[in-house]
Amino acid sequence: MEAPLSERARVTVPVVRAKKRRLGADPIVMITAYDDPFARLVDAAGVDVILVGDTLGEIVLGYGDTLHVELADMVRHVGAVARGRTHALVVADMPWMSYHTDPYEAARNASALVRAGADCVKLEGGRRRTGAVEAIVAAEIPVMGHLGLTPQSVHAMGGYRVQGRVLAEAQSLVDEAVALEKAGCFSVVLEGVPEALAERVTGELEIPTIGIGAGPSCDGQVLVLHDLLGMSKRPPPKFVRRYAEVGEIVTAAVARYGEDVRAGRFPGVEESYHASEELRAGLAGGADRAGGPGPGDELQW
Repeated sequence: MEAPLSERARVTVPVVRAKKRRLGADPIVMITAYDDPFARLVDAAGVDVILVGDTLGEIVLGYGDTLHVELADMVRHVGAVARGRTHALVVADMPWMSYHTDPYEAARNASALVRAGADCVKLEGGRRRTGAVEAIVAAEIPVMGHLGLTPQSVHAMGGYRVQGRVLAEAQSLVDEAVALEKAGCFSVVLEGVPEALAERVTGELEIPTIGIGAGPSCDGQVLVLHDLLGMSKRPPPKFVRRYAEVGEIVTAAVARYGEDVRAGRFPGVEESYHASEELRAGLAGGADRAGGPGPGDELQW
């Protein structure tokens, strides 16, 4: 019998690394979150991994891509998520240009995310990034890779396009995944690739793959929380399944609040603090009480 969520042990990197479906493991459930409230909610739902993605640039900060996100943004949001989770592994995206120039600098930037509360970091790219992966792993910081559609390469790719649709590109992606495993990655995200290619990569690797727009054969799946909930302003990609329309619920609730305020229905008796008869009499008589509040005058919520 499965343990209640409140009794589950903290998910660790070794636990995730061992989750290969061909070995009988359950699929990895990963979801994004960017703040304390959503971290608490998705953690309570029993997810294995919370990704503090650089998609916060689009989802939370209002940018048109992930390239505007800086390390300081990630540090702030990683801290908020880490304080909200109880059981899930926290993965922090390394933002654009935080690991592209120098392996030592990559390790130092990864350490800032760990100090903020991350259990590990994720970076995009294959062979070109193996030096950064090795330096970060040498600093005892676990690394998750990311191949296929890599949003930080949007300009080089010419847009958000499915990758690996021709055989030469597909074989190259398989080789890139193997290189990341050899460099020390404990898992790899596969985004926006044909399902047959994701199945091949998953079969080649001893470490788990986590898919997003990569079909059902990966060892786990990840989605952006706000896409899943119907809260993002961007049109949902083909691979997203909407499980709720929370955006519509929020808009309707706030609209009802506005109607109640304008009609004088809010706040009502139940939402107001009430004065004693003595205070009422004093206020009615224009009495002016000197000094500050006395004992028992503290605000009660």
